[in-house]
Amino acid sequence: MIRALSTLALAAVAVLAVALAPAQAATKSKAEIDAGVTTTLDRFYKEFAGGRDLMSRASGALVFPTITKGGFIVGGEYGEGALLIDGAPVAYYSSASASIGFQAGLQSRSQIIFFMTDKALADFRAAEGWEAGVDASITVIEEGASGKLSTETAKQPVIGVVFAGRGLMGGISLDGTKVTKIDPQ
Repeated sequence: MIRALSTLALAAVAVLAVALAPAQAATKSKAEIDAGVTTTLDRFYKEFAGGRDLMSRASGALVFPTITKGGFIVGGEYGEGALLIDGAPVAYYSSASASIGFQAGLQSRSQIIFFMTDKALADFRAAEGWEAGVDASITVIEEGASGKLSTETAKQPVIGVVFAGRGLMGGISLDGTKVTKIDPQ
C-alpha cells in the first residue's frame, strides 16, 4: 500500500511539474497582464461592496487576474499580475506555491493583495521574493463570505481578496505563497 501511494505521489509530482513548467516559462506580455488586471478590477468592483473605497485607501494593490492551482497529493499554483500604485501598473510579479497533503483537483481564481499602509507596501517592494505569512500576515477575504469588506478588515496592513473561483479544489490559503518580480515584454 505504501509503495503504491509513493508511486502515485511521484507520478503526481511529474504531471504537475510538466503542467506548471510551461506556464512559468511563458511569461505573458505587459499588455496581456494589464488587460487581465482591468477585467479583474471591473469584476471586483461589481462583486464587493466597498471595493472602490478599499482600492482608493490602499497604498498599492497587487492584482493577479488568474492563479491556477492543481494537484493530487502534491499540488502547486502559479499566476502573473501587476502592482498598481495610484491605479497605474508600476511592476509585474508572479505568484507561486507548492503543497503536499490531502488534495485533489484543479482550480483557478482571481486574487488581489492590498497594501493598506506605506510601510507594508515599502516592505513588499524591498523584499527579494516576498512570501505571504512569512514577510507579512495577510487577512484573507473569500468570495461568498458576504461580498462586503468591513471597516475592521480595512484596518489590517495587508489584505488578500480571493474571488471568481472556478473548478474544484478545497481550501484557500495565501500563506507560503512566494511573490517574485518578473520582467514581461
